[in-house]
Amino acid sequence: MYLTRNIGIPVKKSTKSPINGEKNNPFNGTLSIRGKLFEGIVVNAKAKHTVTIEKKSSINFSKFRRYGRSKNRIHAHVPSNLDIGEGDRVIAAECRPISKSVSFVIIEVNP
Repeated sequence: MYLTRNIGIPVKKSTKSPINGEKNNPFNGTLSIRGKLFEGIVVNAKAKHTVTIEKKSSINFSKFRRYGRSKNRIHAHVPSNLDIGEGDRVIAAECRPISKSVSFVIIEVNP
C-alpha cells in the first residue's frame, strides 16, 4: 500500500497506484496545492504527463443587452495515478510552476 496525503480539498480517491519517486503528485509526492480551482473539459491529451483544459462560459454585454461566449485554456500536469483522456471533465488546482506553461495539476476526474 502507498501513503496518501490530505490535500485539503474533498476529492475522490484514485484506485491506481502511483509511480514511486514522483514528486509532482499532490497525493503521494511533495507538490502543494494553493490558489484557484479550474473546472473544464480536456481538449488535448497528446503531451506526456500534460493536458490542455478548456472552460467555456458566457459573458454579459450590458450595453447591448446580449450575451457572448468566452473560453479559457490552461495546461495542467497529470499525476501518474490518474488516467485521463480527451473529453473527460476534470478539476485542476493551482500549484507551483512545474514548467514554463504548466502551473496547475489535475486533482479529480469525472468521465
